[in-house]
Amino acid sequence: MPNVRSTYTDSVNFFGGENPLELATRFGTPLYVYNERILRQSCRELVSLSTHPGFFVNYSAKANTNPALLSIIREEGCVVDAMSPGEIYLNLRAGFTPDKILYVCNNVDAAELKNAVDNRLLVSVDSLSQLELYGRVNPGGKVMIRFNPGIGVGHSAKVVTGGKDTKFGVDPGLLDDALAIAARHNLRLIGLNQHIGSLFMEGASYVAAMDVLLGLAARLMEKGVTPELIDFGGGFGIPYHKYEGEKRLALAEFGTLLHRRISEWSAKFRYKGRFYIEPGRYIVAECGLVLGRVNAVKNNGNAVYAGTDIGFNVLARPMLYNAFHDVEVYREGGEPDENVVEQTVVGNICESGDILAPKRLLPRLREGDVLAMLDAGAYGYVMASTYNSRLRPAELLIGEDGAARLIRRRETLDDLASTLCALN
Repeated sequence: MPNVRSTYTDSVNFFGGENPLELATRFGTPLYVYNERILRQSCRELVSLSTHPGFFVNYSAKANTNPALLSIIREEGCVVDAMSPGEIYLNLRAGFTPDKILYVCNNVDAAELKNAVDNRLLVSVDSLSQLELYGRVNPGGKVMIRFNPGIGVGHSAKVVTGGKDTKFGVDPGLLDDALAIAARHNLRLIGLNQHIGSLFMEGASYVAAMDVLLGLAARLMEKGVTPELIDFGGGFGIPYHKYEGEKRLALAEFGTLLHRRISEWSAKFRYKGRFYIEPGRYIVAECGLVLGRVNAVKNNGNAVYAGTDIGFNVLARPMLYNAFHDVEVYREGGEPDENVVEQTVVGNICESGDILAPKRLLPRLREGDVLAMLDAGAYGYVMASTYNSRLRPAELLIGEDGAARLIRRRETLDDLASTLCALN
């Protein structure tokens, strides 16, 4: 039912048979809410980008690791990556088999590499020193190498993962050095991967980076090394500015370019291996939002502040990246309201940087209103913390039947002390 500002969630029937005000009362706030139908649709859009044999969507689990969501993503035909022992554990818990999990690590120690090997995972290393370490941990094993394509994109410098100013990847000019290290440890180099950054909204830079990696694969084949897996990485963006009509990534056009490129290259080089893409954000961002409640409204000079219970311990992206999330507003008996005033929406953390939405034009907020921060399914709960000793929120899933079920309980005060040790 339309409320003060709810056009977007109304248009996609986000809450199914539930009401956001009732959910906020029943489960408390802050509260992460996900929609199963939207999640499945995002998976299907990506899986259908190419019909080329060996094409796979490799979900980047760091975007959201709740096993309930991971299980749905697995059911929709995606494979998955992991970047830590914890992500390996959660992927396995969600039903992914070791052959469907790629371990993409960064600056890890021997114990983490051995854990991945013991779990029978293919490992992608990020530097020549990590390749050396992996060779000592798993001599004679299979390995992938992440290369830096020299191309980087992203909505913030903090999420650009390709190009000169990033810690990620091996310089392609060091290919011969990598092969020498692999030979010294009798490693089989069976795969190449890359990642250019996060949140690209047009496909040209991605296709250009694909060409860099395909060129590197061709060089390998000239040396008698045929890769079994070529992983183009990710960074697929979604339109966060919903209420401004931001255009979506032209996924169909991008899919045509991607399919044509990998098909033509495979025919030219008689390649029979696999191709991966790594969309994390695109799969889960739009299926999730955070509900919170307005607890205080005040003026400081001419500025209006609406204080909520969504601190940056709950949703860190605005504080970390100056990221934009659209805001919806619900209240008892609320009517759609297009009269807007400038307000800054903030959280309850004792930090000046605890700002969710600075100087945003919104209907005038009131104490008791329930807010939704949209598109919070990616890099939302996974970045949550107990800063200020505040509890991490619960998570709900709106099933395809329209009903809500709890997929993670809210933390308790006892949880805060659960890892403490006595001093005596």
